[in-house]
Amino acid sequence: MSRAFVACGVLLLVLSGAAWAQEVEGTSTSTTATGISSYLPLIILLVAFGLIFYFMLIRPQRKRQQEMNNLLAGLKRGDKVMTAGGIIAEIDSIGDTSVVLILEEGAKLRMAKASVVRKLDK
Repeated sequence: MSRAFVACGVLLLVLSGAAWAQEVEGTSTSTTATGISSYLPLIILLVAFGLIFYFMLIRPQRKRQQEMNNLLAGLKRGDKVMTAGGIIAEIDSIGDTSVVLILEEGAKLRMAKASVVRKLDK
């Protein structure tokens, strides 16, 4: 992750240096071309930050969410699971939004289906 921040810093320095050089050497007679070209480094920088944001935050979160949806869809009676609170139990029944878990001593516990975070080997 720190490599990405270093790359962003280097990209920012390069683009700001390019913008500074354009301002100093700007001898273009067309005001429209100069106006657009002066915003080009900013546009490139925004696109670069957008791509970094996507690949470091949005894409991994979507992948984790897809994995969680697959886990919850694949649960069945008799599976041994771990909840977000660290409870390890066996599934007795599954509803739309909740599961009934059987603890080791035979006690039953109803929990939200979303609290199941991992399926364990038996």
